[in-house]
Amino acid sequence: MKSLTRELWMEVPQRRAIVSLHAEVERLVAESGVREGLVLVNAMHITASVFINDDESGLHADYDAWLEKLAPFDESPRRYAHNRTGEDNADAHMKRQVMGREVIVAVTEGRLHLGPWEHIFYYEFDGRRRKRVLVKIIGE
Repeated sequence: MKSLTRELWMEVPQRRAIVSLHAEVERLVAESGVREGLVLVNAMHITASVFINDDESGLHADYDAWLEKLAPFDESPRRYAHNRTGEDNADAHMKRQVMGREVIVAVTEGRLHLGPWEHIFYYEFDGRRRKRVLVKIIGE
């Protein structure tokens, strides 16, 4: 069995942003030499997500608006008990819970086995500092 493990480091200057990981994950699959297997892509921070969906700016804006309705940003301690600890990111923890921590994608014939519009993204909910994503590829 072959395997490859990499951590992708990034710094998102905004509090919230969607970043494409797709090309880098494709590159790592090629580098791994795995022809048949799986790739795990997971956010290594509790205020960020990895997800798969369409690479379309309107959809990304819709996600942002929808998540803001579910868990609005409010840095004060009045809305969220978590913010009473001195943090201001309770909303980011909740948004991450909704969007998920990781994705697992099949690798078939050395390529990501995805639907025609599927694309891999990192979603930052509490940016402005260095964060990382784990990419783990295993297979034959």
